[in-house]
Amino acid sequence: MKLSIATFVAAAFMAMPAYAQTAPAAALKPDYADKATWLCLPGRADACAANQDATIVAANGTQAVEPFKAAADPKFDCFYVYPTVSLDPTPNSDMNAGLEERTVATFQAARFAKYCRVFAPLYRQITLGALRTVMGGGAFTANRAMAYGDVKAAWEHYLATENKGRGVVLIGHSQGSGMLKELIAQEVDGKPVSARIISAMLLGTNVAVPEGKTVGGDLKAFPLCTSAKQTGCLITYVTFRADAPPPATSRFGVVEQPGMIAACTNPAALAGGKAVTDNYLGTRGAGLGSGIQAPWVKDGPTVTTPFVKAPGLVSAECVRRGKFSYLAVTVNADPADPRTDTIAGDVVILNKILSDWGLHLIDMPVVMGNLVELSNVQAKAWAAKKR
Repeated sequence: MKLSIATFVAAAFMAMPAYAQTAPAAALKPDYADKATWLCLPGRADACAANQDATIVAANGTQAVEPFKAAADPKFDCFYVYPTVSLDPTPNSDMNAGLEERTVATFQAARFAKYCRVFAPLYRQITLGALRTVMGGGAFTANRAMAYGDVKAAWEHYLATENKGRGVVLIGHSQGSGMLKELIAQEVDGKPVSARIISAMLLGTNVAVPEGKTVGGDLKAFPLCTSAKQTGCLITYVTFRADAPPPATSRFGVVEQPGMIAACTNPAALAGGKAVTDNYLGTRGAGLGSGIQAPWVKDGPTVTTPFVKAPGLVSAECVRRGKFSYLAVTVNADPADPRTDTIAGDVVILNKILSDWGLHLIDMPVVMGNLVELSNVQAKAWAAKKR
């Protein structure tokens, strides 16, 4: 995943104040009736139709290819908003789908096509350059209202022209999750359109909930998911290695509101507890900004598919440690077997691991299979309730 470096800088988005800025005039908003304004659309040969084949690497070192097949007649929709990936030199990106946008959609959204129609709008997001400027002590000059206005306009176009009463799963990561969190709060939460929401997966961002409760905080009437057949609910978390918890400086897994904590729902065990995950990891690691993945099998053949599924290798559990609440990821290493005992995913800059970022680069891959299957189970439950 060559351009995944974007996703680690995306975390800085969560640290940005929600500056009061004037939204761009309606005439300047993208026209989402134009297919060129969409990164992914159903039935099109785009980033969300890219190869999702995976090699299953068993603990004993054996390998088998798992071919991917998209649904021929999807019964529900997925609306995906991508994280900070734009390499455009301006504070807000343009509306052209570059390699970075296409790559992240292939790695984060395309697998959901196993069950749903995937819609992913382009939007004038806050760019990597703008965030780097702020992190270097410069002024924040990006227009967040513009980025959100685009996502809102795309959502409204989708509802008006494509939804037609279908259930929809909202999916975002990092900046994309921040945009969807605001969209839910402003346009969905407690409103009639919420009846169309199968679930929302706001990953790699902080969502505040009252301590000990599953609803309230950032979203007033949109509860956390506690079972696979629950609908109209939220799946959210940030990830850290179980043996490398968030340091005091981390902005992940913590919120500022008194009496609130950062919500954590484990896609592999929504009712709570620790569970082995259904992972789909990048064959070569998480890309620039991350370490290189060790060989999947010692002295084994080279994996040729873009993804690897390693059954039993990863477990996850929502934990509370001090002020932090997060998804703790354990690699179930067995030095006696030939399969790798490590997974790449830490943010690495100049050979130094940035511990406050956790496993932001692989928030989704460590539980990708769980997320995809949850979307289908919840969609069936939503359809049954509708009947």
